[in-house]
Parts: sequence; C-alpha cells; structure tokens
Amino acid sequence: MLAARALAPFARVTVVERDALPAGPGPRRGVPQARHAHQLWSGGAHALEDLVPGTVDRLRAAGAHRQPVTTNMVVLSPYGWYRRWDESHFMLLCTRDLLEATLRAQVLADGRIELLDRTEVLSLDGTRTAVDGVRVRTRDGAERTLRAGLVVDATGRASRTPRWLADAGLPAPQRREVDTGLVYASRLYRAPEGARDGFPVVNVQQDPRTGGPGRGGVLLPVEDGRWLVTLFGTRGGEPTSDTAGFERYAREELRHPLIADLLGAAVPETEVSLTRATGNRRLFYERMRAWPENLVVVGDALAALNPVYGHGMSVAAQGAAALRATVRRHGWGTPGLAGRAQRAVARPVGAAWDLALGQDVFYPGPTHDGPSVRDRWTAAYVGRLMHTATGNGRVARRVTDVTSLERGPAVLLSPRVLVAALAGPLKPALTDPPLTAEERKAAGLT
Repeated sequence: MLAARALAPFARVTVVERDALPAGPGPRRGVPQARHAHQLWSGGAHALEDLVPGTVDRLRAAGAHRQPVTTNMVVLSPYGWYRRWDESHFMLLCTRDLLEATLRAQVLADGRIELLDRTEVLSLDGTRTAVDGVRVRTRDGAERTLRAGLVVDATGRASRTPRWLADAGLPAPQRREVDTGLVYASRLYRAPEGARDGFPVVNVQQDPRTGGPGRGGVLLPVEDGRWLVTLFGTRGGEPTSDTAGFERYAREELRHPLIADLLGAAVPETEVSLTRATGNRRLFYERMRAWPENLVVVGDALAALNPVYGHGMSVAAQGAAALRATVRRHGWGTPGLAGRAQRAVARPVGAAWDLALGQDVFYPGPTHDGPSVRDRWTAAYVGRLMHTATGNGRVARRVTDVTSLERGPAVLLSPRVLVAALAGPLKPALTDPPLTAEERKAAGLT
C-alpha cells in the first residue's frame, strides 16, 4: 500500500493482491503474523505520515497508542532495568489489523490507485534486461498479462524474484540468513479497568550472552482497552500454543515474572497464536552488477527481519519513501531508474539489519559458521552501550536515536558517546521494575 502511494504521483498504479481484503480491521490469510505484537517506531511513523498524511491521527482516533520512548516503557535489558528517561522518540501501538485497515482506506481512496484483489501473480514478464509486466490469474481463473512501466515486488517473505532472476539467466544475488529458530506465541487480553489508558509497554528481553536459548516477552497496550502479549523463545526454548502453558512460560521461563504478574488481573480474549517463520533473511539485490530495468523489490521481499525487534514495518515505510524520492529526483521512465531505486530502498535496511544480527548470531545454531570477528567486536561495543544506557540518559537517547530508526548507527561512534561508554552508567542499577505506585495499583499488583 505504501509503495502504491509512493508511485501514484507519477503513474497510474495497479495493486495485485492475492487475498480477499476485508472491509475493515480483520484477519486475512496472507498475514498470519498479524496476531502478534507489532509496533511502528517513530522513524517509520514519520515516513508513513509523509506518504499518507493524516494516517497517524486516524490511527490514534481509532484507539492506537502513542507511547513515548523511554518514558512509558518498562524494559528489562540483558544488563538490567532501563530507567524511564524523558521522551526522546515514540512508537505507535495497535493491532496489525487496525493499522492495515486504516492505511488501506486512505490509499485506496486515491483515484490513481486500482486494486485487483483475489488475483495471483504467476510470473514476471520480460527479459533479463527489462521487465515489462506480470502474468496474473484473476478471481475467475482467467490468466492475462498486465503491462507496466515499473513492477514493484512487495510480496514479503514468499517473494519469487530470486527464482525469476535465475530463470532469466541472471546470477543469484548475494544472500545472508541468520535464523535463531525463534517461535512467537501471542494472546490478546482485556486489561484491568484502571490500566486501559496510559499503561506502559512492558518488555522482558532475552539475553544472548548465556550461550543457551533466548526467552523473552512483551506486553503492548493496543486499541479497545486490550493488551497484546507476545512470548518468544529461540531454538531449544520455544513457547507452545498451549493456553494453559502460556502464563506458565511467562512466569517460569522469562528472566523476570513481571508479565505473568500483570496477567493475573487481565482476562484472556483469544486462544494462543503461534508463528515459526521469524528468521532474518536479506537479499543484496543492490549489489548485483546486472539489474533489469523496471523492477524494484521492497519490504520483506528485500529484507525479512526477526520480528522481536519490531523494525519490519518501519523499514518498509522508509523504503517506500526512498522509492518516491528516487523517482522524483531522476524522473519517471529514465534509464537506470530501477537500479537507483533498488539501492535507495536498501539503505533503510542497514541499521535494523545490524541491530538484529548483533544479537541473533550469538544464539545456538543461527548460522553455519557462527559469529564473525566483526560480529563479536560490534556486539561487545553495543553491549557496553546498553549497559551504560541503564544509568546514563544521554547515551540512552543516542541508542534510541538508532533503535527508533530516526538516525543512523554513526551517532553511536561520536567521541562523546565513546567516552561515556568507557565510563559506564552514571546511576546505580535498578533492583525492581520501574512501575509507578499508580500503575501497580491499576494493574492489580500489590
């Protein structure tokens, strides 16, 4: 949807969608991960708002929460509890169904954009030097070719572009995969009455330094007075879809029982949803020497990220904004436009990719060869920063500059940050979760 909106100022856009799209917020087959925790970091929210003005206000009117970072967050890092520093950035929290429906209504109201739902793309059409359309099968079973001056692959993890490139005689792109075997288990709860508005995010993070499986969980306030709770574990420490075992996992397997304690006064509204396809996978199309004209790959089709870090949607939004900026700068239909756009949409991936791999390579079995020397040095420095951020507000802000995708990793290498990291935390470690007395009472904690 964001790629369609990005291109609408330059040409008529046809969105080919395999699913039957619901009229409002609702599940659909093509997004099984919608049942799990989603967040839009402020870097992604700014890109979304730039592409589709008014969407953030519409989301908030529909019940989405704007959570200040780190003011309204209770987070146990591998290095201890973070303090709730003054707001540096924010995240938007709601269910994926609400986000999609709100964005879809905005985009499809644009008369320059046409939707073909219940339509499957069978193949790309063209040669090894240029794509000129797609072969599709429509809802009535008929097949036809849609001609296009630009084809954007936004089909996610199931993208078949690598196979099409091979069929066209082009070399395979460089590819890297880091898969921790992470399993996601999620459930919606009705929050206690006093904790339905303004309650903080609660995040018990996994620790990659133990040498064993990582286990963690997050509680996100979402629309309609509910909490969306996602528990996760890497290979050897996976949660299950067993409803009776969900809260037991939160109490016995996580590094702190806070989430389980909070669920004591909440009412479950759904069964447990389970997802296993969570590995990091990146295709370096931007590095290919030969790239066909008129083809751009975006979103999860370009780089699928471990969802535990919450960066997928924000990276996709920034990629769509980069696509629009490239077409605007170079002009529709100019030679080499697709290659320039492919390099542009790859740039926002970098920081999120490094953040994910910086932890995931240290769990059991994510790669064949284990962490590289660079991985180890990077992780050691990032670990020092995270430790410092538990007791230094200036460093915490620089870290959130990067995790919110508002600034690049270079800010973490400034002389002031380097000196602060060497010095370590300025304040002593917290011994308890930084919930206020009012929050504890509202959530039913004694």
